[in-house]
Amino acid sequence: MKKLTIKDLLNGVDGYELKGDDLQVVEGLAIDSRKVKKDYVFIALKGTNSNGNEYVGSALKSAARVIVSEEWPDQLEERVTYVRVKDCRKTAGVLADNFYEQPSAKLKCIGITGTNGKTSIATLLYNLFKDVGCKVGLISTIEILVNEEKWKAELTTPDVVSLHKVMRQMVDEGCTHVFMEVSSHAIDQNRIAGLRFDGGVFTNITHDHLDYHGDFKSYIKVKQAFFSDLSQDSFVLTNEDDRNGLVMIQNTKARRLGYSARVLTDYKLKVLSEEKIGMFIDVNGHKFLTRLTGRYNAYNLTAVYAVAHELLDIDEEILIEKLSGLHGAKGRMELVSLTPRVIVDYAHTPDALQNVLETLKASKGDGRLMCVVGCGGDRDKLKRPEMAKIALKESDMVILTSDNPRSENPQSILDDMKGGVDRGDLSRMLEIVDRKAAIKTAVTLSNKEDTILIAGKGHEEYQEVNGIKHFFSDQQIVKDILSKDI
Repeated sequence: MKKLTIKDLLNGVDGYELKGDDLQVVEGLAIDSRKVKKDYVFIALKGTNSNGNEYVGSALKSAARVIVSEEWPDQLEERVTYVRVKDCRKTAGVLADNFYEQPSAKLKCIGITGTNGKTSIATLLYNLFKDVGCKVGLISTIEILVNEEKWKAELTTPDVVSLHKVMRQMVDEGCTHVFMEVSSHAIDQNRIAGLRFDGGVFTNITHDHLDYHGDFKSYIKVKQAFFSDLSQDSFVLTNEDDRNGLVMIQNTKARRLGYSARVLTDYKLKVLSEEKIGMFIDVNGHKFLTRLTGRYNAYNLTAVYAVAHELLDIDEEILIEKLSGLHGAKGRMELVSLTPRVIVDYAHTPDALQNVLETLKASKGDGRLMCVVGCGGDRDKLKRPEMAKIALKESDMVILTSDNPRSENPQSILDDMKGGVDRGDLSRMLEIVDRKAAIKTAVTLSNKEDTILIAGKGHEEYQEVNGIKHFFSDQQIVKDILSKDI
């Protein structure tokens, strides 16, 4: 990469004021003062629980040479350039885009947003494009992939500087496409600022993250902002069967496309049959078998087909063949055992749990459907009784247990969940706070014809208790129990 000055990096930033040398050469960007190195730019972001301006002194001790903030410091240091901007978060996106030489413009960048389905669609797209010979990147809750190289993902969407950096690495590795989850938090916090999206996909929107957004209307408005910001050269694909599907794109300048199982639109879905280990579906007249199960996965596959149809120039038969062979994302309707059938799924919202249980209920055969489920601590409490209510409505037996209690008392979370339980359903419910014991109880009480859903954690390999993450894998616990290791 060529040497850039702060003047170069500020290209495209509106209404900034500068004090100092605008020809100061910049060696890197940081929004965390602990990551500052010599001749770095430190961007003093204001967060919910911290203010980057409080760490300017620490950044200067690490030899930062440029400070970007929304306010002037009380004292200006010599040989340091100060830049005051209107919005530090948006500015960070422009700076990162310029520093890493506009990486997203060199990729076909597709963002997927919605309450459910983001990880599945992004992962399926990554696998499909890889299977047809493309060099491709993935940014998801589970992992960040640059071709075959795996990085651990700590957030659905990384911070704005890290995001541009990883896209630069994708470009350097020859990637032509990148598929990424775009969370409502990332949109609201401008973590995607400066990116150029070639397309956006809307999956659905249901009751979630209201502890952050405050109310459902605000949650919708944030999601809608992603599509409103897309350019006229991009496309937007929306689920027209979601009641807010068309609301999401009403202000977009992008080319509009839809997918649906109910109305005639660009990409039409039909579920022809559902089996215990797969489905037979029809997308725009192309019939194929898939090992994925559940109507929501049929929607996911339709969205994947639509994006591929828009971006790839390949024979239709090859596309359908590749689509048929796709595996789902880890922890999304993941089959861990067949006798009994044990499914691990990330379902942690009422809508997602309803979808998964309805799918398993339709294909459970003569066996019982058992559900092990909890709710996360320090998160939206309103959904807790609803989760228990849905679990008991759709299952033959339910075990309420811990998810990630975080700083809350696990038993208090279960007490909140029990608020949705009718007295007549108590005989079909157990409370076992210890998640490992709850899973073991479900497996012990099952027979080979039964189906067990372990919901809530999916791909996660930890349980967070009082600020500490302990190793915990639902999948591994099940395997150990069935192999008699525990």
